[in-house]
Amino acid sequence: MADDHVDDEFVEREDREVGVGPHPLPWPDDARFDRELLEHGDRRNVGDEYRYWSHEAIVTDLDTRRHSFHVAIENWQHDLNIGTVVRTANAFNAEGVHIVGKKRWNRRGAMVTDKYMHVHHHEDIDALIAWSFENDLQVVGIDIMPGAVPIETASLPKRTMFVFGQEGPGLSEEACAASSMVCSIAQFGSTRSINVGVAAGIAMHAWIREHSAPPSA
Repeated sequence: MADDHVDDEFVEREDREVGVGPHPLPWPDDARFDRELLEHGDRRNVGDEYRYWSHEAIVTDLDTRRHSFHVAIENWQHDLNIGTVVRTANAFNAEGVHIVGKKRWNRRGAMVTDKYMHVHHHEDIDALIAWSFENDLQVVGIDIMPGAVPIETASLPKRTMFVFGQEGPGLSEEACAASSMVCSIAQFGSTRSINVGVAAGIAMHAWIREHSAPPSA
Protein backbone atom coordinates (compact mmCIF):
# COMPACT_ATOMS: atom_id res chain seq x y z
CA MET A 1 0.00 0.00 0.00
CA ALA A 2 1.32 3.45 -0.88
CA ASP A 3 0.95 5.03 2.55
CA ASP A 4 4.36 4.07 3.92
CA HIS A 5 7.23 6.56 3.87
CA VAL A 6 7.85 8.30 0.60
CA ASP A 7 10.98 10.30 1.27
CA ASP A 8 9.43 13.69 0.49
CA GLU A 9 12.09 15.24 2.71
CA PHE A 10 14.41 15.03 -0.29
CA VAL A 11 11.94 15.81 -3.09
CA GLU A 12 12.98 18.73 -5.28
CA ARG A 13 10.69 21.06 -7.17
CA GLU A 14 11.28 21.44 -10.87
CA ASP A 15 11.51 25.24 -10.72
CA ARG A 16 14.12 25.50 -7.98
CA GLU A 17 16.77 23.49 -6.20
CA VAL A 18 16.02 22.68 -2.58
CA GLY A 19 18.65 22.83 0.12
CA VAL A 20 22.39 23.24 -0.26
CA GLY A 21 25.19 21.48 -2.09
CA PRO A 22 28.40 19.97 -0.68
CA HIS A 23 29.95 21.96 2.17
CA PRO A 24 33.17 23.74 1.20
CA LEU A 25 36.37 22.58 2.83
CA PRO A 26 37.46 22.65 5.56
CA TRP A 27 34.46 20.93 7.12
CA PRO A 28 33.25 22.10 10.54
CA ASP A 29 34.70 20.15 13.45
CA ASP A 30 31.40 19.47 15.19
CA ALA A 31 29.88 16.08 16.07
CA ARG A 32 26.41 17.33 15.12
CA PHE A 33 27.29 17.37 11.43
CA ASP A 34 26.75 14.35 9.16
CA ARG A 35 29.77 13.57 6.99
CA GLU A 36 27.68 12.25 4.10
CA LEU A 37 25.61 15.42 4.02
CA LEU A 38 28.75 17.54 4.19
CA GLU A 39 30.20 15.64 1.25
CA HIS A 40 27.13 15.34 -0.98
CA GLY A 41 24.91 18.22 0.09
CA ASP A 42 21.76 18.52 2.20
CA ARG A 43 18.52 18.52 0.20
CA ARG A 44 16.22 17.79 3.15
CA ASN A 45 13.24 19.91 4.11
CA VAL A 46 14.84 21.31 7.26
CA GLY A 47 15.45 24.84 8.53
CA ASP A 48 18.72 26.53 7.62
CA GLU A 49 19.99 26.23 11.19
CA TYR A 50 19.93 22.44 10.79
CA ARG A 51 21.71 22.20 7.44
CA TYR A 52 24.20 19.30 7.40
CA TRP A 53 23.18 18.18 10.90
CA SER A 54 22.51 14.48 11.43
CA HIS A 55 18.93 13.37 12.09
CA GLU A 56 19.87 12.37 15.65
CA ALA A 57 21.44 15.77 16.36
CA ILE A 58 18.33 17.60 15.15
CA VAL A 59 16.02 15.51 17.36
CA THR A 60 18.32 16.06 20.35
CA ASP A 61 18.25 19.81 19.81
CA LEU A 62 14.46 19.89 19.38
CA ASP A 63 14.11 17.92 22.61
CA THR A 64 15.75 20.77 24.54
CA ARG A 65 12.90 23.15 23.65
CA ARG A 66 9.76 21.11 23.00
CA HIS A 67 6.51 22.79 23.95
CA SER A 68 4.54 21.17 26.76
CA PHE A 69 1.54 20.09 24.69
CA HIS A 70 0.83 16.80 22.95
CA VAL A 71 -1.42 16.02 20.00
CA ALA A 72 -3.58 12.90 19.70
CA ILE A 73 -5.50 11.84 16.59
CA GLU A 74 -8.18 9.18 16.50
CA ASN A 75 -7.49 6.71 13.67
CA TRP A 76 -10.44 4.33 13.50
CA GLN A 77 -11.01 4.63 9.74
CA HIS A 78 -7.46 5.23 8.47
CA ASP A 79 -7.84 9.02 8.27
CA LEU A 80 -5.77 10.54 5.46
CA ASN A 81 -5.41 13.84 7.36
CA ILE A 82 -3.15 12.47 10.09
CA GLY A 83 0.01 13.29 8.15
CA THR A 84 -0.99 16.96 8.00
CA VAL A 85 -1.62 17.01 11.75
CA VAL A 86 1.80 15.46 12.40
CA ARG A 87 3.54 17.94 10.11
CA THR A 88 1.87 20.84 11.95
CA ALA A 89 2.82 19.34 15.32
CA ASN A 90 6.42 19.37 14.11
CA ALA A 91 6.11 23.01 13.01
CA PHE A 92 5.01 23.99 16.52
CA ASN A 93 7.49 21.54 18.13
CA ALA A 94 4.95 19.54 20.13
CA GLU A 95 6.29 17.33 22.89
CA GLY A 96 4.63 14.26 21.38
CA VAL A 97 2.18 12.92 18.81
CA HIS A 98 -0.25 10.09 19.60
CA ILE A 99 -2.12 7.82 17.21
CA VAL A 100 -5.23 6.28 18.78
CA GLY A 101 -6.75 3.21 17.15
CA LYS A 102 -5.19 1.72 14.03
CA LYS A 103 -1.42 1.82 14.21
CA ARG A 104 -0.97 2.21 10.46
CA TRP A 105 -1.48 5.73 9.10
CA ASN A 106 -0.76 7.66 5.91
CA ARG A 107 2.66 9.22 6.39
CA ARG A 108 2.95 11.00 3.06
CA GLY A 109 1.26 14.16 4.31
CA ALA A 110 3.75 14.35 7.18
CA MET A 111 6.57 14.99 4.68
CA VAL A 112 8.89 12.87 6.87
CA THR A 113 8.48 15.28 9.81
CA ASP A 114 7.44 12.32 11.99
CA LYS A 115 11.13 11.32 12.00
CA TYR A 116 11.77 14.36 14.19
CA MET A 117 8.83 13.73 16.55
CA HIS A 118 8.15 11.32 19.39
CA VAL A 119 5.23 9.29 18.04
CA HIS A 120 3.21 7.06 20.39
CA HIS A 121 0.44 4.56 19.67
CA HIS A 122 -2.53 3.71 21.89
CA GLU A 123 -5.09 1.01 21.16
CA ASP A 124 -8.03 3.05 22.47
CA ILE A 125 -9.04 6.24 24.24
CA ASP A 126 -8.77 4.63 27.68
CA ALA A 127 -5.09 3.89 27.04
CA LEU A 128 -4.49 7.47 25.88
CA ILE A 129 -6.24 8.91 28.93
CA ALA A 130 -4.21 6.70 31.26
CA TRP A 131 -0.98 7.83 29.57
CA SER A 132 -2.06 11.47 29.81
CA PHE A 133 -2.85 11.12 33.52
CA GLU A 134 0.51 9.47 34.20
CA ASN A 135 2.28 12.34 32.43
CA ASP A 136 0.31 15.18 34.07
CA LEU A 137 -1.51 16.23 30.89
CA GLN A 138 -5.05 17.63 30.77
CA VAL A 139 -7.08 16.29 27.86
CA VAL A 140 -8.65 18.97 25.65
CA GLY A 141 -10.90 17.82 22.82
CA ILE A 142 -11.44 19.92 19.70
CA ASP A 143 -14.90 19.71 18.12
CA ILE A 144 -18.13 21.61 17.50
CA MET A 145 -20.68 20.43 20.02
CA PRO A 146 -23.13 21.82 22.59
CA GLY A 147 -21.25 23.19 25.59
CA ALA A 148 -17.93 23.53 23.78
CA VAL A 149 -15.78 26.47 24.87
CA PRO A 150 -14.69 28.84 22.08
CA ILE A 151 -10.96 28.34 21.70
CA GLU A 152 -10.63 32.05 20.95
CA THR A 153 -11.49 32.85 24.59
CA ALA A 154 -10.46 29.61 26.34
CA SER A 155 -7.57 29.38 28.78
CA LEU A 156 -5.64 26.30 27.71
CA PRO A 157 -3.70 24.22 30.25
CA LYS A 158 0.08 24.58 30.21
CA ARG A 159 0.33 20.81 29.84
CA THR A 160 -2.30 19.90 27.28
CA MET A 161 -3.17 16.72 25.41
CA PHE A 162 -5.15 17.94 22.38
CA VAL A 163 -7.42 15.24 20.96
CA PHE A 164 -8.76 15.41 17.42
CA GLY A 165 -11.36 13.11 15.90
CA GLN A 166 -11.81 11.60 12.47
CA GLU A 167 -12.53 13.80 9.48
CA GLY A 168 -16.34 13.77 9.20
CA PRO A 169 -17.62 12.17 12.42
CA GLY A 170 -15.36 14.23 14.66
CA LEU A 171 -14.46 13.23 18.20
CA SER A 172 -15.76 9.90 19.39
CA GLU A 173 -18.18 9.88 22.32
CA GLU A 174 -15.46 8.24 24.43
CA ALA A 175 -13.00 11.04 23.65
CA CYS A 176 -15.56 13.73 24.44
CA ALA A 177 -16.44 12.11 27.76
CA ALA A 178 -12.76 11.80 28.72
CA SER A 179 -11.92 15.44 27.92
CA SER A 180 -11.66 17.93 30.76
CA MET A 181 -12.72 20.57 28.23
CA VAL A 182 -13.91 20.54 24.61
CA CYS A 183 -13.09 23.61 22.54
CA SER A 184 -14.76 24.77 19.35
CA ILE A 185 -13.31 26.93 16.57
CA ALA A 186 -15.41 29.84 15.34
CA GLN A 187 -16.55 29.57 11.72
CA PHE A 188 -18.32 32.07 9.52
CA GLY A 189 -19.13 30.26 6.27
CA SER A 190 -21.73 27.76 5.13
CA THR A 191 -20.12 24.47 6.14
CA ARG A 192 -20.48 23.04 9.62
CA SER A 193 -16.88 21.93 10.12
CA ILE A 194 -13.34 22.50 8.90
CA ASN A 195 -10.66 20.01 7.91
CA VAL A 196 -9.13 18.33 10.96
CA GLY A 197 -5.63 19.25 9.79
CA VAL A 198 -6.62 22.92 9.70
CA ALA A 199 -8.36 22.65 13.09
CA ALA A 200 -5.23 21.11 14.60
CA GLY A 201 -3.10 23.99 13.37
CA ILE A 202 -5.49 26.57 14.82
CA ALA A 203 -5.59 24.80 18.20
CA MET A 204 -1.83 24.44 18.43
CA HIS A 205 -1.31 28.07 17.48
CA ALA A 206 -3.80 29.14 20.15
CA TRP A 207 -1.66 27.29 22.71
CA ILE A 208 1.50 28.92 21.34
CA ARG A 209 -0.01 32.40 21.56
CA GLU A 210 -0.96 31.83 25.20
CA HIS A 211 2.08 30.01 26.51
CA SER A 212 5.12 30.55 24.28
CA ALA A 213 7.20 33.59 23.44
CA PRO A 214 7.83 34.13 19.71
CA PRO A 215 11.21 32.90 18.43
CA SER A 216 13.96 35.49 18.25
CA ALA A 217 14.61 36.93 14.82
